[in-house]
Order: sequence, then C-alpha cells, then structure tokens
Amino acid sequence: MIRVHSYESLGTYDGPGIRLVVFLQGCNFRCLYCANPDTIDAKGESKETAPEDILKMAVSQKPFFGKKGGITFSGGEPTFQAKALIPLFRMLKEEGIHICVDTNGGIWNEDVKELFSLADLVLLDVKEFNNERHKTLTSRSNEQTLRTAAWLEENGKPFWLRYVLVQGYSFFREDIEALGENFKDYRMIQRVEILPYHTLGVHKYEAMKLEYKLKGVKQNTPEQLEEARTLFVKYFDTVYVN
Repeated sequence: MIRVHSYESLGTYDGPGIRLVVFLQGCNFRCLYCANPDTIDAKGESKETAPEDILKMAVSQKPFFGKKGGITFSGGEPTFQAKALIPLFRMLKEEGIHICVDTNGGIWNEDVKELFSLADLVLLDVKEFNNERHKTLTSRSNEQTLRTAAWLEENGKPFWLRYVLVQGYSFFREDIEALGENFKDYRMIQRVEILPYHTLGVHKYEAMKLEYKLKGVKQNTPEQLEEARTLFVKYFDTVYVN
C-alpha cells in the first residue's frame, strides 16, 4: 500500500505537459519554506492506497496527457516510499504512461535506484549548493543529493534541476556559480527551473500550530528573479523561472 496525501489533476508545473500529480506522505528533509508541512510526517492525514487505484486514475486521465504529459510523484518525498512504488511504476510503464519523480535526492538505497531506473524523468530539487547553508535550510546535508545527480548523469537518466530562490537562504551569487561550475558539463540536465519563494503554505503552519520560521522573508522581486536567471544562463542553455 502507498500512503497518498492528495492528488492534483491537470497539473502543469511538475514536469512536461498536463499531468496527474500524486502527493505522497513522508519526507526526510525539514525545509524551512516547506509548502506542504502536512506531508512531512510518515503517516499524517494520508490514506493507504492500493497501487491499482492510482493506476486506474492515471489510465482514466491518459486522454488529457497528450504527447508530453503523464504522472508525477511529489510530496513529501516519493523515495521515502520507494519499495511500495516500484510495482506501480512497472504497471504504469506497461500502460505507456510517462513517469516523473520530484525528489530532493537525499535518500539512497537499492529500491530508490530501481525507482529512478523505471522513471522517465527526475525533477531534482537542489536546495543549496553550499552544504552548511543547505543544512540551515533543510536540517540535512546535500551530499547525497549531489551523489544522486551524479548517478543520474552516469546512468543516462534525464533530469531537471530545480532551485528555490530564497532571499538570505539560497540566493548567494557564489553558491549559484559553484552549482553552475559543478553541473555545467552534465548532458542529462534537460532544463533548469528557478522556483520563486512563496508563502502559499503558511496557513497550514497556523492550522497545525507550528511556527513558520521564515516570517519576514520577502518574496522575490522581478529584478531578483532576472538577476538569478542571468547567473544560471552563464552555465545552462535552458533556464526557466517557474
């Protein structure tokens, strides 16, 4: 059984084309800006769901996917439930449905390796390139995330690099340049997405009686987003502000 938090039909932000987005329960990171704090706990308010039920939903929505769309697994952190997802990924492949995994890349084991091997595309969230700042932002190291990126490159697995831009936490010229130097020769990076910082999940913290740690952090101005885009395009051909 798979612990599902929620679904989004006709999603257009998490991978190519129109997609069914499945938000899974459980996460190993503790990102200060997490928009889905209700998905962090391993159990939470999630519903145990049979893989066949998700498959049925995906097949029913297949006519909307067109040539580019498909299903995206987000969260939470999908690799948190890698073992349970493997049979579902196999069934989805049999149905010819494009599979995308949105991941922080911070969990690694044989099940995760198989999951990435079955996926068509990985959306890899690199929260910060500087490890100390990454720890401040997520309470975890970024070492496994960078190893995961290297594995995707070595194994010919296409991926998108995603970077959330937070003033004072992940918007440092030297860190973005170091990230660019590290990844500039990767052939498997199909695109880079700059994700503007937003506060859409703040009401969830209030509802859960949790303190939102980034109070007072302002959202990006158009000028800041353009400055970041200019930094990234020095290293990558396809850079988008999402």
